[in-house]
Amino acid sequence: MKRNLMMVGVLVASAFASQAAMADAGSDLAKAKNCMACHAVATKLVGPSYKDVAAKYAGQKDAESKLVTKVMKGGSGTWGAIPMPANPQVNEAEARTLVKWVLTQK
Repeated sequence: MKRNLMMVGVLVASAFASQAAMADAGSDLAKAKNCMACHAVATKLVGPSYKDVAAKYAGQKDAESKLVTKVMKGGSGTWGAIPMPANPQVNEAEARTLVKWVLTQK
């Protein structure tokens, strides 16, 4: 019984550590790729806040793939008249990390 509880504890701690690592990776990548020039976590700048993006796409099954494409290729019209430019400096793996992080913002 003690061993089972210990294993559960290890798994829970590992899950929290993975979430923290993803949060750090997403935040660091957003800063490194200059995303924070137009976006902030909680407030609208040039583009929407990451919390607003997470709320808009919450529960949408295709949100991650849709947003990965937007990060890489840009887009317009979803958040108003100002378009989001393409980001050729962001590869698909980086875009996926960024999007996963953005979608966790509450």
